[in-house]
Amino acid sequence: MNLYASLLRTGVPAAVGWLVALGLRHGLSLDPSAVAGVLTPIAIFVYYGVSRFAEEHVSPRFGWLLGYARPPKYEDPKRTLPMT
Repeated sequence: MNLYASLLRTGVPAAVGWLVALGLRHGLSLDPSAVAGVLTPIAIFVYYGVSRFAEEHVSPRFGWLLGYARPPKYEDPKRTLPMT
């Protein structure tokens, strides 16, 4: 379940960022390499940041903007390195 949640919460912002960058490209008349190299990562970062901020500070329901309502939970198995 954690793998599914983490992949979904990574893929959704990537898809939204790509779509936003494509939409902005038409209004800014940029070449495709500028969109792929600069605008897409910026759009992904902003979308993810705003979604996480809303999820943490407004309501956990905003987690759906990332594709899954809860962040993945990782177990802390308290592993230690063997002493030699």
